[in-house]
Amino acid sequence: MPQELASSSIAYAVMIAIASGPAIAADSEVAATAGLPASTSAQFCVALQQYLASTAMTGENTLFDSMAPYRHSKPSIKPLQIYQVVTYAKKVPVVVSCKMKTAAHIRDIYGPEAAGEQKFCDDAAKVLQHQAVTELRRDGHDEAAAKAAAFIVDHTEPYVTGQAYLNDFTPITRGPDGVVHISTPGLYQNYDSWYTPILPEIVKGQSYCHLASVELMKAVALGDMAPGLTVTTVDDAPTRPQ
Repeated sequence: MPQELASSSIAYAVMIAIASGPAIAADSEVAATAGLPASTSAQFCVALQQYLASTAMTGENTLFDSMAPYRHSKPSIKPLQIYQVVTYAKKVPVVVSCKMKTAAHIRDIYGPEAAGEQKFCDDAAKVLQHQAVTELRRDGHDEAAAKAAAFIVDHTEPYVTGQAYLNDFTPITRGPDGVVHISTPGLYQNYDSWYTPILPEIVKGQSYCHLASVELMKAVALGDMAPGLTVTTVDDAPTRPQ
């Protein structure tokens, strides 16, 4: 068994439990402790890779402090190498971007037990939404917590090209009806597709996400930031606190 197939972490198990229940779970011991690591932690995309691919493997993650190397990075399967960058609005980390590998690719290389069901960016956004609601309630912001719980997580159809994934996007918007929506742009290459064998090795089994951070969700719910922030991935995008 590869070294990466060590026993899964408590955080991974808890996220699986959350994902199998309602999007915003009731107050419980599991709900209170569940979630992904902090937005600015280099462990964020490691845990996200585990969650999305339903795997106990712990990839090696590189957290960039500038956008240019992230734009040009490509995750690898062996060793399992993933990449992360965080976009800021002044001092607030507003989006976490991760480049990972799909469950199917992991199974093909490491064996059928190495990964399970594939999840997508909107599944992860619901975990983060739950974290935001939990933290707001914990800090006594019940009204803001109720607002955050009412946010709608949209399933944004994954892109198939890196160029599309790197377009500008708006992580949180307010619709004409006043409802706040969380977008979940990403990229997904279906490794089980018939055309995968003819693709360059470097683009097979890619799984990318741009995710609105817990901090951004909380700021919008509290009224500290307005929906509609445009996030860019140009080389000089703000990837450090300003």
